[in-house]
Amino acid sequence: MTIEKQLPSTRITELDSICLKAEVIPVLAIERIEDAIPLGRALVEGGLTVLEVTLRTDCALEAVRRLSEALPQASIGVGTVLTPAQYRQAEQAGADFVVTPGTTEALYRYGVSSSVPMLPGVATVSELMTGWQYGYRRFKFFPAEASGGVKALKAFAGPIPEARFCPTGGISLENADDYLALNNVMCVGGSWLTPGSLVDAEDWNGIHQLAREAAARFHH
Repeated sequence: MTIEKQLPSTRITELDSICLKAEVIPVLAIERIEDAIPLGRALVEGGLTVLEVTLRTDCALEAVRRLSEALPQASIGVGTVLTPAQYRQAEQAGADFVVTPGTTEALYRYGVSSSVPMLPGVATVSELMTGWQYGYRRFKFFPAEASGGVKALKAFAGPIPEARFCPTGGISLENADDYLALNNVMCVGGSWLTPGSLVDAEDWNGIHQLAREAAARFHH
């Protein structure tokens, strides 16, 4: 198999600048569209200016549109992108980046030509090497804890030291520091910043507080 086209290095630079904004990326599953802006605002004003909205809910793309308009200072990503068609929808919704849980050849190929950078999901060195062939250098490591966590990422740094990761899956306030201490980790993603109980209660102050604590604790 020959790979005709490589990812432009500008996409890597764009991802780096997004990931440098915040060491923690809250992962949002927005069930009610009216929650999108108050939830996003609580996180951004708390100091977490990069948000990932997962496509696991029906109103996700509309939420991305609204958040992009309401919070121009934030970087809004679309997560759980499984197909090129969903990638295209994320582009149309105004996403600043897309994130995949795992990555197919079709997604790698689509991402090479897209103006919206992709953080492709990998769990193994073989998957990482597939992305590498296409020119990708930044990856989501998912599911992080279940796939070997900090030890796995340390091991990845041996053969492929230039790769950098955003681990997601099982990351919490308790273990985020361990990941962020690694040279090949840019940032971490997690849903612990938006607990269902606070979202259901529309406790935006509570979420703002969690964001402030995380922003203060995990900063470059």
